[in-house]
Amino acid sequence: MGRSTAVRTRRLLAVAAAGLLLAGCGDDGYEPAGPFRPLPEGQPPQVGPPSSQAPVPGEPAEPGAEEEGGDPNVVATGLSVPTGLALLPDGSAVVGERDTGRLLQVFPDRSPARELMTLPGVDTAGDGGLLGLAISPTYPEDGLLYAYVSTATDNRVVRFPIGGTPNPVLTGIPRGEVHNGGGLVFDAEGHLLVGTGDTGNPALSTDPASLAGKVLRVDVFGRAVGAGGPVFSSGHRDVTAVCTAGDQGTYAADASREGPDELDRLTEGGDHGPGGIPPLVEIPVGEDGLGGCAAAGSGVFLGALDGRRVHAVALDENGAVTGEPEEFLGDEYGRLRTVVLDPQGALWITTSNRDGIGTPAADDDKVLRIQPPSAAGGSPL
Repeated sequence: MGRSTAVRTRRLLAVAAAGLLLAGCGDDGYEPAGPFRPLPEGQPPQVGPPSSQAPVPGEPAEPGAEEEGGDPNVVATGLSVPTGLALLPDGSAVVGERDTGRLLQVFPDRSPARELMTLPGVDTAGDGGLLGLAISPTYPEDGLLYAYVSTATDNRVVRFPIGGTPNPVLTGIPRGEVHNGGGLVFDAEGHLLVGTGDTGNPALSTDPASLAGKVLRVDVFGRAVGAGGPVFSSGHRDVTAVCTAGDQGTYAADASREGPDELDRLTEGGDHGPGGIPPLVEIPVGEDGLGGCAAAGSGVFLGALDGRRVHAVALDENGAVTGEPEEFLGDEYGRLRTVVLDPQGALWITTSNRDGIGTPAADDDKVLRIQPPSAAGGSPL
């Protein structure tokens, strides 16, 4: 078989496999099990951001109220492994706890956090749990949140209004004891990018018939966007976070228990496995444990669990790295996970000191909001 024929054959097989994968997307082929049933979402209890006329649902979280004074970088305390974080239009944030499935609303003015709801059916075996959150691109109209969660049988993306029933968007993502992924973000076109893990089996990341070890791209109903199926990029180990920076590109934090973590710049159809596209940046063992990714035009910020710091990677106008990565918050707050940039240029960061590995302080875990140095280490963004 000639090289061109072999390439065409592999492409045809990939497209055929993508068609099979779509049977697990959205509601098609989904067998209801446990609390994740395709029930009507109904009208959300509150559509759009809170206002003075519409009280925020729920009661103050206990613990979690930040006292007057104290560290001005800390906007919430007393949480349990906060992992997912999504910003609401009013400037507050919804934070998800990995182990409990609880969602809380956290405010930049350090008002007491408010408990919103608890997602049912979250399975926390291994490194699974509630792993990612994203806000609908049309949130003011539909009031929907999206979450990447582990169940007893798979990883999946669900959507729901605050206080409502989680409905499946994308199901059948392989579940393992390790490398369960969890990256979740909407791109500028309103497509949902989903980062998955290889479950500790690297062969799955390059298998076109598996959703493992990939970055997937689907619409809000879980349907593939591209003609080739839901797979946007492959060859990943554990995509814990995905972030976008407009024309500068889309990036993935790819973690590993066996070697240095990577920051990958994603392109459609890209293969990031052995012999494929090299990483944009490698984070050395001991400084890694990447769990968060936030991008702006001038750089990418990476939350590091094992490194107990945030890495700042400066980018040029073409999205290429300039200079060496810098760091900040080293050993100041312990293990740092999720990082999200708000429109004011402030960085929201979650700590992860109650995950069984860290050494928690009495008021851990925390949500921080800081004005970071630029990726070049200069003045704030």
